Amino acid sequence: MTRPNDSTATVASPPDRPAPVSFREAFLFWLKLGFISFGGPAGQIAIMHAELVERRRWISERRFLHALNYCMLLPGPEAQQLATYIGWLMHRGWGGIVAGGLFVLPSLFILVALSWIYVAFGTLPAVAGVFYGIKPAVTALVLHAAHRIGRRVLRNGWLWSIAVAALVAILLDLPFPLIVLGAGIAGAIGARFAPQVFSPGAAHAAAQAGYGPALIDDDTPTPPHARFTRGRLARVLIVGLGLWLAAMGALIAVYGLDGAFTQMGLFFTKAALMTFGGAYAVLPYVVQGAVEHHHWATGPQMIDGLALGETTPGPLIMVVAFVGFLGGWKEQVFGPDALFAAGAAAAALVTCFTFLPSFVFVLAGGPVIEATHGDLRLTAPLTAITAAVVGVIVNLALFFASHVFWPQGLGGPFDATSALIAAGAAIALFRFKWGVIPLLSACGAIGLALALAMPAA
Repeated sequence: MTRPNDSTATVASPPDRPAPVSFREAFLFWLKLGFISFGGPAGQIAIMHAELVERRRWISERRFLHALNYCMLLPGPEAQQLATYIGWLMHRGWGGIVAGGLFVLPSLFILVALSWIYVAFGTLPAVAGVFYGIKPAVTALVLHAAHRIGRRVLRNGWLWSIAVAALVAILLDLPFPLIVLGAGIAGAIGARFAPQVFSPGAAHAAAQAGYGPALIDDDTPTPPHARFTRGRLARVLIVGLGLWLAAMGALIAVYGLDGAFTQMGLFFTKAALMTFGGAYAVLPYVVQGAVEHHHWATGPQMIDGLALGETTPGPLIMVVAFVGFLGGWKEQVFGPDALFAAGAAAAALVTCFTFLPSFVFVLAGGPVIEATHGDLRLTAPLTAITAAVVGVIVNLALFFASHVFWPQGLGGPFDATSALIAAGAAIALFRFKWGVIPLLSACGAIGLALALAMPAA
């Protein structure tokens, strides 16, 4: 039997650079990621970092963070855009489409099934009891999201003022896009006259521990397909805009401009362009449009949809699939005998319109935005918008609380049990740092236990 010599036994040789990754291998990884991407953006980004940077070494720490910083500048779900970006960097345009698409598709199928169960069986006492316990927990989650974003963004009094102004504006029923526009203008002006107010905080710190050479390493040249050319930019924009126009034209031709599917396409395209600051930022806009204007869902149903989105893999913005399913079912687009088909088609439709801009932003804008990354003229308006988003999310928490604590309206009785569940959920989040899945599971179990105890009471 041979023994290793002293040097090999005590000194580990540096790992070799990984072999090139085939499109099939990448496809299987992105498919797996679509089924395990729980935990919201932070959890999804952590999973990608562990898999792509630490374990597989497909991309280096610095290149990963560079891509992440770029995606955080864009409207849309940053985790899905990061997957799209890395897939594009590795395997050109189709690599980005596969990576970003598989990040979303498993969640779509799961949410369509859960939405059908919710609509078909949601009135059963056991199911209703579970959602009774989950609703207060969702209220606490939204408030926690406002705290988490605000702690990172509201670094001075001026940014606090923007957040408070946004809260007042949305309470006065000003349109969400107008609030975003006003905050962006404030940031653009601030970058010129008070740059210190909007200067970015501490940047991502690169990990000190090396993971070994990566396939796309710090010194790996940008591949030819990822370099900026006017022709490539024009082609991506033409294809992206052409797909949108073709889909919208077909919907108008079949259903008319006022048809439910057409209105969903238009509305969720606008929603996709409003997602600065993550999914919680666009939820107030979705509530305004889907609940108050189009009446595709009710306030309590939006809370239930957010709970389903929190407990399934994929981006949290996939709650739009739940809203689409309810809207298609309610509008009976295919007639009263095909409610599931209408709901599933609507869920798929709104998912396509919500995520199409994200693909266009990454595939077309990546080389352009990267060249100006760190420019205060670009980042200051986004900082101001994110500050405004904090105020808007606080309003969303108030909206949910009003529906949960006063289920019959503000003039009706106060639901003390829901308030106690919400308080317990808030303590679990803020004090004990519970994760989303354990929190919703515990609160759902409490609601189920209360429902089962009711007949004996």
